[in-house]
Amino acid sequence: MRKVILAATMMALTVPAMTAVTVPAEARDHRKYHRTSDGVRYWRGNDGRYRCKKKNGTTGLLIGGVAGALAGRAIDTRGDRTVGTLLGAAGGAVVGREIDRGGSGSRCR
Repeated sequence: MRKVILAATMMALTVPAMTAVTVPAEARDHRKYHRTSDGVRYWRGNDGRYRCKKKNGTTGLLIGGVAGALAGRAIDTRGDRTVGTLLGAAGGAVVGREIDRGGSGSRCR
């Protein structure tokens, strides 16, 4: 009985010491993916074409739209200010999206 208790105790002390170390999913990259110098991931699809994943510019679109609306409202000081706000929002959204996308020459399909 003494050996059984000793073996169970040793097993109970050993198992917690053997924890599995996992790598976060973002840190791992599948072997078929490659990266360009500006951080764009690309791979070859089943049809032989190259595909890539990069930012689509949504964050820049939203932030640029808000900043442009505020700037347009501040510039348009006469009357209703709606036209200045809308034009500023549209211009800021376009500029913010292009800045967020990075303006790199590489195209994604």
